[in-house]
Amino acid sequence: MNGIARMKTATGISPSNREKVRKRFERDGVNIAEFARTHGLNRDTVYQVLSGAKKGRRGEAHRAAVLLGLKPKPRKVTP
Repeated sequence: MNGIARMKTATGISPSNREKVRKRFERDGVNIAEFARTHGLNRDTVYQVLSGAKKGRRGEAHRAAVLLGLKPKPRKVTP
């Protein structure tokens, strides 16, 4: 297994998908801090999700990953 495949397995978000989001931001003229403010997220959390430092599994990091389009919107769980 190569390093990229392991990274995807460990984080669930591939480096290429994170790069696509960064390029989309650049193309659309949106900076990460602006995105974070607009969505009520901590700027550092958004940077960490995009760098792969945070996996986006729960909490604000997960919310950021969903809003960035890196993870699907969670389904509602009913008791």
